[in-house]
Amino acid sequence: MAESKTYLNVPYAQKDAAKALGARWDPAQKKWYVPGNKDISLFAQWQSQDETPKSTLASDAESASSIKRSHTTNNVGPGVITYATDKDFVAYSGDEPPWE
Repeated sequence: MAESKTYLNVPYAQKDAAKALGARWDPAQKKWYVPGNKDISLFAQWQSQDETPKSTLASDAESASSIKRSHTTNNVGPGVITYATDKDFVAYSGDEPPWE
């Protein structure tokens, strides 16, 4: 059975204090956490206000994919983000200003 972890928001300058109290570093999440066998009240100063767990990589990928789809206005290919443009937009070529 996996050990429960409570992730903390520990500033780099305070990492040694958190470690001295028993916090551990999770290299995959790149965050400090409190192991399930430690008293969580010792780490109150580093607990986030919203105790929402960090999303998984799979849901992050789905979010990124939906963002790309929502911003795509042309059928230019997968993974290409395009934005709606003004139909009167004239790109500056460097020779003459487009407003003259």
